[in-house]
Amino acid sequence: MKRNTFYLLAGIVALAEVGIFWLSVELERPILIQVAFVLGVLLIYLARRRVEERIEDERTAMITQKAALRTLEVFWVVFFVVSLGSAVVAFSRPLGLRPPHPGPPNMAPVDVLELPFVGGFALFQMALLCLMIFLYVGFRMYYARKYGEWDRDEEQD
Repeated sequence: MKRNTFYLLAGIVALAEVGIFWLSVELERPILIQVAFVLGVLLIYLARRRVEERIEDERTAMITQKAALRTLEVFWVVFFVVSLGSAVVAFSRPLGLRPPHPGPPNMAPVDVLELPFVGGFALFQMALLCLMIFLYVGFRMYYARKYGEWDRDEEQD
């Protein structure tokens, strides 16, 4: 399989996952998206092994390692900062000891974070995972440019 065909297949799998996620929410059956996600990962893994023009050398391995390391270095800081903020919000809520903050006059107090705990936490985790993917892709592009993965090879001419 050609590399571009693999990328097209990965995009189609990602779109199918979004559709299955929506269906899973509509039917209130989380097992649908859970099984679909595992099957999608397996499909992409098997397809990646069949890519003919995959070029992996020491430079590509070094770029991947540097991008992964930098992603983790940045992500743990962001994750910790957001977790600290969440802890402040959680401990600021009334626990029966403190009255709720009244807000503006003639208006009922509004809780901005009024998602169900499990659903809100799951969406929050998904957003952080998306951030991690974007960070990895960004660092991958940076190091590929820095170490010349996209430079033309003289032997190809």
